Parts: sequence; structure tokens; C-alpha cells
Amino acid sequence: MINDEIRAKEVRLVGAEGEQIGIKPIREALQMAIDLNLDLVNVAPQAKPPVCRIMDYGKFRYETQKKEKEARKNQKIVDLKEVWFRANIEEHDYQTKFRNVIKFLGEGDKVKCSVRFRGREITHASIGQKILERVKTEVEDISVVERQPKLEGRSMIMILAPKAQ
Repeated sequence: MINDEIRAKEVRLVGAEGEQIGIKPIREALQMAIDLNLDLVNVAPQAKPPVCRIMDYGKFRYETQKKEKEARKNQKIVDLKEVWFRANIEEHDYQTKFRNVIKFLGEGDKVKCSVRFRGREITHASIGQKILERVKTEVEDISVVERQPKLEGRSMIMILAPKAQ
């Protein structure tokens, strides 16, 4: 709340430079802010009495929005990439998909490794388990297992996350 929106009878006033002015009636505090050509901003409405600060509110909002924009620009959005394996995968196909897993982890993305079973392959779920265990052991130095291999329907799924550097 700023200026006339503040409903308290008296407020603890903080000056434009951050100095403590003391407890003042709201009218006097508002007049001091107007004299300095600044705004009276309620910074701690829960306090008894509420704490108000004399500041340039437009400049304050501009700077906070600028900081938030900078923080959003610097954050990394982690994607979940998926790599499908088959129960009876050949070695070369496995190596190709494994290189993709390493590439995704290197880019900082999580990887969902799935083994899809078709037809009667589901009766040999242990084969899919071996494939996922092999992936897990080969990337254990660059990743952590976020979710252990688990059979869900006709797929066995494991999620890998990159290790924090």
C-alpha cells in the first residue's frame, strides 16, 4: 500500500536514506513524503505499528522488475528427454541411443529411459531390467538415478538426472 491507501493511525517511519525517524501520525508521515516529492510505502503492514518508508515507488518497482527479469534470464529450465529402448535391441542400436542419453545429460536435461515391450516380450521383463541396469552403470559417474527401473503397463521406466557440478 502506498500514500493514501495506508489506513493506520500512526506508523513507524523510515526515511529516504534508511534512517529511523520514529513513530509518527499518518498525516505527518504523508506530509513529509510529499515535501520530499516521494511516496510513503507500507513495507511491513503486520508490524505494530506498521512500518512505512519514504521512497520513490516508481523507481523501486522498476528496479525490482529488472532484478526479476535478470533472474529469469539466468535460470536453466530442465527438460525431460525420453529415450526408448527395445527388449531385443542390438548392440549398435543400443550404442546410438546410449550416446543420446549422454548428450542429454551433458546438456543438463533429465532423461527418461524406457524399454517398450511388444506382444509376448512382457513375459521377459528381466531383459528390460538388464538393459536399464546397464545404462545406469555406464552413466553413474555423470548422473544420479531419480527413479529406479519400474514396470508400468507395457513399459519399464527409469529416470536419470545429471549430477550437480
